[in-house]
Amino acid sequence: MRERTFVLIKPDGVQRGLVGEIVRRFENRGLQLVALKMVRISKALAEEYYAEHKGKAFFEGLVEYVTSGPTVAMLWEGDNAVAVVRKTMGATDPVKAEPGTIRADFGLSIGRNVIHGSDSLESAKREAALFFRPDEIHAYERSQDAWIHG
Repeated sequence: MRERTFVLIKPDGVQRGLVGEIVRRFENRGLQLVALKMVRISKALAEEYYAEHKGKAFFEGLVEYVTSGPTVAMLWEGDNAVAVVRKTMGATDPVKAEPGTIRADFGLSIGRNVIHGSDSLESAKREAALFFRPDEIHAYERSQDAWIHG
């Protein structure tokens, strides 16, 4: 099933120069990039983005971290995109992530794990709406899609 999902390269991923490598990994998995921008997340946006964690002990630290530097927001489209992105990222805790995943290769701790990806289609829609206007999302055909999707 063709899906669209949201990915955020966190400040540590941007600062460490991992943006190109991360984009390459998703493209190599056959996903199509349909939106991308560098964003310095405001405190208000961070609080809305992490609203599900409000009231938890780590909430303020999470907001402080994600607002500490530029991030890169992206939308990826493809067959089972949510699951493909999550498998490519690896477990939230880099120590538990499978070898070869983004978090296993580049994550340093749960608090510095380089990347976020939506955990469901519902989350993807909500998160995408926080970062992208409809006119910033680009649907287009690629000649290689016939080879990827049959």
